[in-house]
Amino acid sequence: MTALPYGTWPSPITADLIISKSVSIGDLGVGAHGLWWSEGRPEEGGRVQLVRQLANGTHFDVLPEGFGARTRVHEYGGGAWWLHGDDVVFANWADQRLYRMPEDSHEPVALTPAPAAEHGDRYADMRFTADGRWVVCVRERHSADGEPTNEIVAVRTHPDGEPAEPIVLVSGPDFLAAPRVSPDGTLLTWFSWHHPDMPWDGTELHVATLIVELHDGGRIDLGASVVLAGSRDESITEPDWHPDGSLLFVADRSNWWNLYRFTAEQLHEALVSGVSPQPTLLTPMDSDITLGHWVFDQSRYAVLADGRILFAHIVGGSDRLAVISADGTRVTPVDSPLTSISSLRAFGNGAALVGSSFRHEPVVVAIDVPNTDHVPVAEDATVAASIGIVRPSRDLGVEQNWFAHPESIEFATTGDRTAYGLFYPPTNPGVSELADERPPLIVLSHGGPTAAARPQLALGVQFWTSRGFAVVDVNYGGSTGYGRAFRKQLDGLWGIVDVEDCIAAAQYLVATDRVDAERLIIRGGSAGGFTTLAALTFHDVFAAGCSLYGIADLEVLATDTHKFESRYLDSLIGPWPERSDLYRERSPIHHTERLSCPLIVLQGLDDAVVPPNQAELMVQALAERGLPHAYLAFEGEGHGFRQAATMKRALEAEAYFYSKVLGFELADPVEPVTIVNL
Repeated sequence: MTALPYGTWPSPITADLIISKSVSIGDLGVGAHGLWWSEGRPEEGGRVQLVRQLANGTHFDVLPEGFGARTRVHEYGGGAWWLHGDDVVFANWADQRLYRMPEDSHEPVALTPAPAAEHGDRYADMRFTADGRWVVCVRERHSADGEPTNEIVAVRTHPDGEPAEPIVLVSGPDFLAAPRVSPDGTLLTWFSWHHPDMPWDGTELHVATLIVELHDGGRIDLGASVVLAGSRDESITEPDWHPDGSLLFVADRSNWWNLYRFTAEQLHEALVSGVSPQPTLLTPMDSDITLGHWVFDQSRYAVLADGRILFAHIVGGSDRLAVISADGTRVTPVDSPLTSISSLRAFGNGAALVGSSFRHEPVVVAIDVPNTDHVPVAEDATVAASIGIVRPSRDLGVEQNWFAHPESIEFATTGDRTAYGLFYPPTNPGVSELADERPPLIVLSHGGPTAAARPQLALGVQFWTSRGFAVVDVNYGGSTGYGRAFRKQLDGLWGIVDVEDCIAAAQYLVATDRVDAERLIIRGGSAGGFTTLAALTFHDVFAAGCSLYGIADLEVLATDTHKFESRYLDSLIGPWPERSDLYRERSPIHHTERLSCPLIVLQGLDDAVVPPNQAELMVQALAERGLPHAYLAFEGEGHGFRQAATMKRALEAEAYFYSKVLGFELADPVEPVTIVNL
């Protein structure tokens, strides 16, 4: 092997490879004859296609040209489609109307009227009534005046003539999610929350009688309702029904997002008396089951055909599987190679899910978990699952020894706290390291900020490690997966705790002699972009940075962003405008005189979450300071890049930028970037 300086290593993990035939597998559904799933395809301009599996195991694309299953609700979307047998209803990206694609047709049928304003009515998180004649979902209605309104509505799936206006079932709360119809069709559950809370702060769980009548053209309405649980101090999410009529939900009342159950009898009594019952805790464990409700229709548990409940939970930043016995008295760990799990659905006698590991990209798998309910087992026993791949990941043509396998780290940070991360060492089987050199480090600050480092193969990370960079993906205070108290560490301290923890991660790796203290880089997107900008502005630790659609001015964000996050900063910073002093104090744009290192800024021009003016203000300040910087703005891109050409250009531009400001030559030529003030 040849000894080469870090950063100059040749690698087969190129930007072209990363985007070639790249798909992001999203939601999973169970049809009458097999599985369905959604695929986000950068090579098709970010279009989301629905894919259906046939009984013989083959699969095909469902939606015709011009249609894509993606919703704009909350801007982050999720839950854009659902099945009744093999009929599918979906929210179409181009016009945001609901469409039904009958099993025996190739032409979608519009179910909702055209809105008064473009994209004015948006739909998500849908479920059918028991007879399939209605779909119940969340509608977000935009108008010229005031903020959008969120409601739960019912939409006819077989309209006579032109689509009719949906029937409003629930209105009033600022936000609504997860309308779920009981198996017998007589009850509806959902959860809600109000400004200024976010759904991981405090929500309320509701149940109501559902009235569906077929005479006189059909009628749907709600009867008696009751708030079952929740408050501003308890986050409830993922309500769903057990086939026996009991109601399952996830709540963090114990500090951890655990699974609870109300029996059918408790629900009946609550609807009669109006008094909230006491649920049964099914998973008494110090582990989070769910993730933050950033997108609709997340599913981290499923009731199997035999009554057991299979669920995912987070341990040390990675996902594990476990199963609850049918009587709810025993939780047994399930052996699985998967480290990242989503869209867990009951399927046949087992389940199906989207899963990945540090060795492979997401795949669709069917999983069978042997039933040991009546077998005496030791307290620490596990059960081995049988996994079959339904939709494999693409063939990258790259041997496993090119992939850096992360080490889960925890390290001390300010205030006697502990933070966490995934550390990826430089990895390249064709190159040996120089004995007297330590690698540059890229610190990843994830978005959200209430999100987490994803424990799965990320080619965007391997792009760097295979070229001789070390990477650490930081779970700073506020991240999901470590309990409510850890999430709340960021309250009032955004721009402080997250920045300190990213710096602490870098310093920990320097102190353990694994990276070069003079070549530390920080990068992040959205909220992670704010952390990046704050770290570069208020601290002198990093040699370079990259902000992807990052936040530079908190005051602008507080007054010019979408409804879902419009009051998020109340908890992260303080109420606006009462604490405008804090907003200015922590906004990098107001302290650009403290910037002292090069920065590349990447921005989508159609971004409704972090408008382009945020990036443009920062670039102007960099120019005035005379600092080396580059700015790339992309037409047709929103919050997060989805088009293949954008993804390629952004990644290669970032690599080129680092090579020039840190003084090394890339092994492979890329299109140059204009670096001002270099």
